[in-house]
Amino acid sequence: QVQLVESGGGLVQAGGSLRLSCAASGRSFSTLGMGWFRQAPGEEREFAAAIPWSGGTTYYGSVAQGRFTISRDNAKNTVYLQMNSLKPEDTAVYYCAATPRSSSGSSDPNDYDFWGQGTQVTVSS
Repeated sequence: QVQLVESGGGLVQAGGSLRLSCAASGRSFSTLGMGWFRQAPGEEREFAAAIPWSGGTTYYGSVAQGRFTISRDNAKNTVYLQMNSLKPEDTAVYYCAATPRSSSGSSDPNDYDFWGQGTQVTVSS
């Protein structure tokens, strides 16, 4: 089992930045592919970013648009999502997810076995 706890969400004005954190426990973090997703009310869950266990090649969903950066610190069992130039349409609950089945990470939420409770991000215009 893996427990994931997100933090760092909040209210920010358009154009601002936030850094989300996701602390993992319960299983060797360095073996897990990690991802960030988001879900707005009434919308499907969207892929934001993923990072492999090694912290190597990262990849991003269209929602990132060159504004988001995913990173991880295996010594701290934590994955981050730096979000810059935020827009009102970025308002959503952001979820951290972990997969032992895809060490490179994945854009498919079905590939993830463990999810955090989510952190709310609200961007005001």
